[in-house]
Amino acid sequence: MAITNASMAAKKRILAVCVRLFLDKGYTRTTVAEITKTAGVSISTFQNIFRAKDGVLNELVEFMFSNQFGAARKLAGADVPPVYVYAVETALQLVLTERNENLRDIYLEAYTQSETAEYIHKHTAAELMSIFGAYLPDYTESDFYEMELGSAGIMRGYMARKCDMYFPLERKLRRFLSMSLRAYRVPEEELEKAIRFVEGLDVRTISEQVMQELFNMLAVRFEFPLEATDMEQEKTT
Repeated sequence: MAITNASMAAKKRILAVCVRLFLDKGYTRTTVAEITKTAGVSISTFQNIFRAKDGVLNELVEFMFSNQFGAARKLAGADVPPVYVYAVETALQLVLTERNENLRDIYLEAYTQSETAEYIHKHTAAELMSIFGAYLPDYTESDFYEMELGSAGIMRGYMARKCDMYFPLERKLRRFLSMSLRAYRVPEEELEKAIRFVEGLDVRTISEQVMQELFNMLAVRFEFPLEATDMEQEKTT
């Protein structure tokens, strides 16, 4: 369907509703019927714009992942090694999924569904090449895409496994970064410095700030307000 003023307005309403419902209930527990009723649109209008619920997820994931490395660069600082940016960006994903169960649900779906996962892999592969190209000078973007398939699988597994007293968040971050940075052939001394850099940050507070900033940007793009309660965080494990 061609995007008209009316369909763009409907799209914005749907996205506004989905952001709130996904944050309140999680992606999997939100139904299309619930979305259309709350947004005041028909099922056919929804399907013409997004095809299915995963079409909404695609839109939100593309926005989030296109901005996450930028947020990590801003946090890490201009003068730090590129590997620190990767360490911060991946740490933020893991922290966010521990802070909020509904965000965990959204991220797990993003890494599971084929279309959204493919976007993540391709987008991340380009970032990986710019970050780790110096350690793997003979690798092409296609090589980094293949590496990303593996590291993303580990990421999804770590997201799905909730932290507890035996596997606290700090241990999860160190374990993931140790494995992934070794895979990209980061020397041990640099690897340890990158991990310690992340451990020196207040990642819990920073993760909340980053997600609030991302959703504020999303609200501006699609012209809807976010209530303060939309970004309330659940208790940290």
